[in-house]
Amino acid sequence: MRKPETIEKLYLDFDGFFASVMQQAMPHLRGRPVGVIPFETSAANSTVVIACSKEAKAAGCKNVMRVPDARVICPDIILVTQRPDLFRRAHNALLNEISCEIPIETVKSIDELACKLDRHNIAEPNALAQRIKSRIRHNIGEQITCSIGFAANRLLAKIACKVDKPNGVTIWPPPDMPMPLLALPLEDIPGVGKRMEERLNQARIHTMADLWNSQPKQLRALWKNVNGERMWYALHGYDIQAMPTSRGMFGHGRVLPPQWRDPKHSLSCSRLLLTKAARRMRRDGFYANRLWLWLDIRNGGWFGQREMPCVQDDHACLAALAALWDKALAAIPKRAEIVRVGVTLLDLSPANARQLDLLENDDGERQKCELITNTIDGLNRKFGKRVVTLGAWTPPPGGYAGGKIAYNRIPSAEDFW
Repeated sequence: MRKPETIEKLYLDFDGFFASVMQQAMPHLRGRPVGVIPFETSAANSTVVIACSKEAKAAGCKNVMRVPDARVICPDIILVTQRPDLFRRAHNALLNEISCEIPIETVKSIDELACKLDRHNIAEPNALAQRIKSRIRHNIGEQITCSIGFAANRLLAKIACKVDKPNGVTIWPPPDMPMPLLALPLEDIPGVGKRMEERLNQARIHTMADLWNSQPKQLRALWKNVNGERMWYALHGYDIQAMPTSRGMFGHGRVLPPQWRDPKHSLSCSRLLLTKAARRMRRDGFYANRLWLWLDIRNGGWFGQREMPCVQDDHACLAALAALWDKALAAIPKRAEIVRVGVTLLDLSPANARQLDLLENDDGERQKCELITNTIDGLNRKFGKRVVTLGAWTPPPGGYAGGKIAYNRIPSAEDFW
């Protein structure tokens, strides 16, 4: 296993991405504490601040904080409704600017990315960081800033970039390690949440120094998988490559505004979410064999699943959803307050591995439905909007069902049709 002798990776994290994009787009928000919420302000008290600006964070606000709590901490906070399509376009514009200075190796999320350094950039990392920041400032806007970390591998670079936020640059050359790392708390390591920290504490690992002095197999046992061992080697500066991943599911969830928390509106929203998830699945060339429907109900919940005969068309997916809703409506109270609804298509099969099923009439009804669905997709794609749908199409207040604010998935333009 190779251990780099110099910095090789850059990790970039945009500072308060969603709120700063809103501040760049709306000059009256600049320099003021801003909280991004999922719904219109008339429903603000019943929702949460899903992202906040650096000014709001300085006052004590945090992401995913209840609006009433945020208002107590920061009475001057300005609430603005999310604009996911604006976030998507800003993300693409920022990637374009950064790629003019250095090739982007991996886009980790809508507000984080990693790059591999060449010989010139290894020699002058500060100059590279300032060129990236200057490009963003002059070509995108002064409100959007980023923090950048340099280290031997991606994990260390990611940890480093969080050290001097906002708008900082942190460089951890291998000869200086592990001293900069040992000053940090365990929670600064990606993947170490409260539960994992409790598990580490039970194993007498209370500090970063304790973790550093542990053994690879010990962390593998604590994590209960190979990721613990991989993390040990990454923290010690080894070149650990990301493990290949495969698509496991397509799904969408939506927190419902107060006026949509009845079964009728929840069902309507779930149809819209499933249609968008199925469309994404077809774009990526998969079929699904199972559908999940889950409802978060005030003081409870409901979950159901249904097997499907390896399908991707809207007719089959919506028929399975209707059958699940029949079960749900028979099980939940008639006046149930459904706070959140979600759908998931899973047990995926690549399109080139799918086999026709004669018992399910694949040669007839199924292929006819697929042809209809593909024709609808083609029409919508041609005109760049939603021109044909199966049934009514009424998004919940606030819109963006299926194209909502996202950290770990960058929506495509089609997600907003």
